[in-house]
Amino acid sequence: MTVMGDNKCISDNVRSELKEMYMKVKKLLDENDPETEPYKSKYAAMEILKNMQNLLLNSVDNAKQEENEVISMLAIVYLNQGIVAIETEELKSGQDYLNKCFDLLSKNKLKGDIVLPMISALNQLGILWSKRDEATKAQEYLEQAETIYKNYKNSQDSNADIMSMSNFFGIQDFDELPAPKVIEKLHTLTLYYLAQIYGSLDNYLKSAVYCHMTLRRQLEMNDFDSIDWALNAATLSQFFMEKKGFRQARHHLAAATYILGKHEDTLKDLSSKLETNDQEKEILDSKWENFKHRSADISRCWAKYGILLMSTSRDRLISSTETGEDNPLSDSTTIPVDSKSDINQETFDGLKFETIENDIEHITGTITDKYLLDFNDAKAVFLNVQKWLNDAKSYYTMENHASDYVQIVQDISQLYKYLTFFEDDEDRQAKMHKRRIDLLEEIVKELNERYYLSVCQQIWIELGETYSEILDIKLDKLKATDDRPTPHALTKINNLTNSAIQNHTKFLDSMKDLKGKSEKFPEEMLRAALYSYFHLGRLYNKFITPDKHKQLEYAKKSLDAYTFLVNYCEKDPKAAELMAVELNICKDFMKLLPVKICKLNTE
Repeated sequence: MTVMGDNKCISDNVRSELKEMYMKVKKLLDENDPETEPYKSKYAAMEILKNMQNLLLNSVDNAKQEENEVISMLAIVYLNQGIVAIETEELKSGQDYLNKCFDLLSKNKLKGDIVLPMISALNQLGILWSKRDEATKAQEYLEQAETIYKNYKNSQDSNADIMSMSNFFGIQDFDELPAPKVIEKLHTLTLYYLAQIYGSLDNYLKSAVYCHMTLRRQLEMNDFDSIDWALNAATLSQFFMEKKGFRQARHHLAAATYILGKHEDTLKDLSSKLETNDQEKEILDSKWENFKHRSADISRCWAKYGILLMSTSRDRLISSTETGEDNPLSDSTTIPVDSKSDINQETFDGLKFETIENDIEHITGTITDKYLLDFNDAKAVFLNVQKWLNDAKSYYTMENHASDYVQIVQDISQLYKYLTFFEDDEDRQAKMHKRRIDLLEEIVKELNERYYLSVCQQIWIELGETYSEILDIKLDKLKATDDRPTPHALTKINNLTNSAIQNHTKFLDSMKDLKGKSEKFPEEMLRAALYSYFHLGRLYNKFITPDKHKQLEYAKKSLDAYTFLVNYCEKDPKAAELMAVELNICKDFMKLLPVKICKLNTE
């Protein structure tokens, strides 16, 4: 590497002056400015950097280019000017400075003494172009930084001692990270920025891989905030599970739980050592509150994992029954890889945190990452998810976090819903649905419909569908026996039918204000609204009564619901496309019901 040698291009006085200036710059950039003058220190640093630039340019002019030993120093000054310009929102000026830095260093990319400013400049250029929403341009610079790091690590120079940027100015700053650690930190930032860029370019699989690489490096270097790291790992797990990568999702969730547990141990240790100090106690209380909050969030992530595993397993078993294409006995879960992608299956299989893999085995062992095949499989997942949701409810209470609490209750309802698929006993299925109804009716009573209309609408639809589920179970049992139904059984069926109708009607009534003068439902609510009309048409035909007047009334209401749906779809092709299957059923009933109505009128 090039160090200040005997062939001096600048005098000792100038060197001393540059050293003093650079120390002032570092000090200024570490200062916190008042809100009234947010860039005061940065502007002062920029003035000093300009003076350093002039001194170094004079030295360059007085030396032969091939012997010039101040190129690296000048490049570092340009780098700092670029960073300061970007931070003071002077993007064009910042770009120019960074390009000057890049141009000076680009001829000797792999030399140990310039690799730090080189990667730093490329990272900054990547950030700059990202701020301009030029993701492709940002990608070019960041991928170049990644390549330079890899090439440098594979070169002979990587075995030699390298200098920090302060060292170029003769500063031995013992508070500064050693240069080898700085390179690793810079590379971690490169990977982090690339993860964001790939995401903005819709290359989500590659973005996820780079997010994992960032988290893994932070672990290996022990350079992370526990809460942030755990949240990021848990968030990444949600992406993997949605791609059917349950093994990767479980691993990341287990890692998040493990890191959060280590953080809890640290907080307990601090609590035991805390002396009577109000300020320190307040800070510690704040940390405990944050821990409880994020623990609840990660419990909810685990719950989402379990619920999605149950629903995906259900859909898969239904599909295999209908098509015969899939083998229901195969329970392995894998992320489908696009043949055009440069991310292969081996890459996904390697997405692990090796440094803590053994430590998290007891956590991953609590829940499967395989598809569920029967009730026993589903019950084991159900019990875990139930525990996680109850843990989340201990933080997200109705009094303090109403919206989150309601979402957790809805998750519990979905949990019971998916468990019923794996249950063969109809009476137990009905009890599970009844549990859902109790949960949802209790919560919807607590909600102000004006402020929580969207949530109430979701619950009314789910209640209508859940009452219908129990109704179908009761009707199937009735059809399966030759015995005459008891008055109690008939009353039960009619009550279930009425409750289902009431909830669908509540939902449709709530839509009137949303429609306003328009005859159309909001696009995001279109299928839900029309599906409720379809349910009403079906439900009015479920009443069992000997009263011919009631039969006639129900038949007319059923016809009205089917007619509304058909007429709406005739006016709206998109609605017809959304309701294609139901539309044909409605048309059939529109032919049959008038005959029934005519007969009832005659009777």
